[in-house]
Amino acid sequence: MPVKLQSQSGDDEGDEARIEIIPLIDIMFFLLAAFMLVSLSMTHVRRVPINLPTASSAQEETTTPPIQIAIDAEGVTTWDSKVVTLSEITTRLKSAVAGGETRVMISADAETRHRQVVGVLDAVKAAGVEKVGIETREVKN
Repeated sequence: MPVKLQSQSGDDEGDEARIEIIPLIDIMFFLLAAFMLVSLSMTHVRRVPINLPTASSAQEETTTPPIQIAIDAEGVTTWDSKVVTLSEITTRLKSAVAGGETRVMISADAETRHRQVVGVLDAVKAAGVEKVGIETREVKN
């Protein structure tokens, strides 16, 4: 047994309590691996399921990810999976623009009405954001 609290012979010299560190390291590695797997699996949970329209000139985004604003088929606008209004979009983006250059990506379902996309685009432009993109899928030949 690794921890000895009392001496059998009454001789306390040389007998001291020890904590074995190897099992603690094993537990910490297990917890680290479990945390990493859970956090990786949660990255796709934040997206609202959207059927993106196709475009022949679609290009893959290679720079840092922009702010994602999604509009589903019913016209519900979300930011980080939280429903927002157009005025909330403008307010939140104004504070983001004050911190530096901001890019916004609008992801609209193929069945979304045009006026809802234009409304979000107008709210983004009202906040002073100059770089706005519309997310699409590439046409497969």
